[in-house]
Amino acid sequence: MKSIIIGGGKLGKNLLKTLKERGYDVTLIEKDENKCQKIAEDIDADIICGDGTEIDVLNDAGINEADIVAAVTGKDENNLVICEIAKTVYSIKSIARVNNPKNTEMFKMLGV
Repeated sequence: MKSIIIGGGKLGKNLLKTLKERGYDVTLIEKDENKCQKIAEDIDADIICGDGTEIDVLNDAGINEADIVAAVTGKDENNLVICEIAKTVYSIKSIARVNNPKNTEMFKMLGV
């Protein structure tokens, strides 16, 4: 199963590590170059330093072959945009981290 994770914080890094240990084909996208380097030192995985809300970056990550996208950034707005792109442009299942509980219902209404 091909998975793409957007967001290299604690949750993203732990998810990457877990999926790699289980033999999944997984790519992580993170904006912060320092985080990218630290994760690359700890985990042997495909890591792309870029903005996961940009189509070119998602294409570089192999979204066309992906089975699922996990948007786990610290910003609900970015997670929602990423999931909407995955759903409407690529017809891919997505899951998102909801940082602000007030946004949970909105995410559910939009099928995220």
